[in-house]
Amino acid sequence: MKKLWIALALLIAGGITAGILIFSECTQAAASSCLYVAADGDDSNDGSKSAPLQTLNAASEQAEPGTIVYVRGGTYEEPLEVSQSGSASNPVTFEAYEDEEVILSGEEMEEEAGITAMIRIEKQDHITIRGFTIQNLSTELNNETPVGIFVHDSAEGITLDNNHIRGIETNADSGNAHGIAVYGRESITDVEVINNTVENLVLGSSEAVVLNGNVEDFTIASNTVRHNDNIGIDMIGYEDVGDDPDLDYTRNGMVENNTVYDNSSYGNPAYGEGDVYAAGGIYVDGGSDIDIQNNTVYRNDLGIEATSEQDGEQADNIRITGNTVYENNFTGISIGGYDEKRGGTKDSTIAENVIYRNDTNDLDGGQLLLQNDTENNRIENNILTAGSSRVFVANYFEDNTDNEFDQNVYHREKGKKGIWIWENEQVSTLNEFQSLIGSNNDSRYVNPQYKNASNYNFELSQDSPARDVIE
Repeated sequence: MKKLWIALALLIAGGITAGILIFSECTQAAASSCLYVAADGDDSNDGSKSAPLQTLNAASEQAEPGTIVYVRGGTYEEPLEVSQSGSASNPVTFEAYEDEEVILSGEEMEEEAGITAMIRIEKQDHITIRGFTIQNLSTELNNETPVGIFVHDSAEGITLDNNHIRGIETNADSGNAHGIAVYGRESITDVEVINNTVENLVLGSSEAVVLNGNVEDFTIASNTVRHNDNIGIDMIGYEDVGDDPDLDYTRNGMVENNTVYDNSSYGNPAYGEGDVYAAGGIYVDGGSDIDIQNNTVYRNDLGIEATSEQDGEQADNIRITGNTVYENNFTGISIGGYDEKRGGTKDSTIAENVIYRNDTNDLDGGQLLLQNDTENNRIENNILTAGSSRVFVANYFEDNTDNEFDQNVYHREKGKKGIWIWENEQVSTLNEFQSLIGSNNDSRYVNPQYKNASNYNFELSQDSPARDVIE
């Protein structure tokens, strides 16, 4: 407000210029200038609100640190190549103007080999992308990867906020596609992926939202990721994406308050002719020092999974806490490699989660699945309700050391038995399970008394016997 009064005073004194008036419109965002783009604009214009540019890339070339590029409503059939960096105090921002719907459509883009992105950020720092709908980018080529937003090589201070990404597709037999992809070849740091909706993607062998390679210090929060035919959110390491093998993994990040559902590989031709349930809602594949907390994850193939697909590597120090995970096809939460040729999971925590009626397809993955190569992990203060398979905990591998279960609640239901499987031995009582794992802990086999679980309200009643265990 103070800056606005200064601008008005200068105007009255006859000393203000058109440029300063534009500055006054942008003071709320602390920007030094604004540029406007409109579908009926002209790239020979000055980029003011009354004389907007026509193309995104004309605005990108003119942007400076602190510039906000406001894009007016309409459909733009062109990709955006970000060509100028901002600074920590003055980022370059591309933003849909007010509540106007801005669509970036790839429908008219020609198919060609390589990565085709609707928005590309390469070796640029302090960039914000906000409020766009990105859609209808597809390919029939096996060697083309369509991507909604692609950040790669090196970058710092990237914010992807409140975008809607849909209809990104590979229709090739062995193709790949992504909604949002961050690939760190050199170093990518300080990334925020927040408030986006990523949906209805045909992904082939890939992921809707992915961070891969040398990526650190990130936040993936408050996104909705749904109705995709492979993995929802993925943090990957050790795939030879980063130049430095010692730093070729995603690390030091937070995945929180996301809603992830209906992501399944069933019917995806990338998995062959068989009907495979292999898509995790949230997946760590070789990442380290990552918090996965307070997410709602349901009707995926696997709810939350942390491991490494690379032999000899492990997901390390992953903290899976406070999530609500229910009605996933194969299992609720999984750690460890899916066979003995994969890596595993170590020094990680699964705590304070509600894990409810997963394994809906009776695949014996249960509510909690420990697979190959799990070491020094803690599973504590969770509430597990079995699905129709009746399996609470499933473990079909012997390569498991120093994993501790403590103060979990296993939901006792009248007339229904429970099943625990450890190192491929099946038992039907909690005492037998605790004997198998060598633990005499304070876990309980009781009814937690949810207030309204049928409507997915997992708040405990006041007199719930689970309170004494998990609180």
